[in-house]
Amino acid sequence: MTEIRWRKSSYSNVNGECVEVATTLDAIRDSKDQDGATLAVDVSTFVRAVQQGRFDR
Repeated sequence: MTEIRWRKSSYSNVNGECVEVATTLDAIRDSKDQDGATLAVDVSTFVRAVQQGRFDR
């Protein structure tokens, strides 16, 4: 089984509270709960949603 490597957003706050994306771009997790659940994503759909600003607040 291959170990998944995770990348935290450069927009993460000082406490590191943010989402992390697998380097394979097919999974997302909460950086505060690294042993918790992960969300499987379709790469092209996820990237398109980010580009469209659908996750901006």
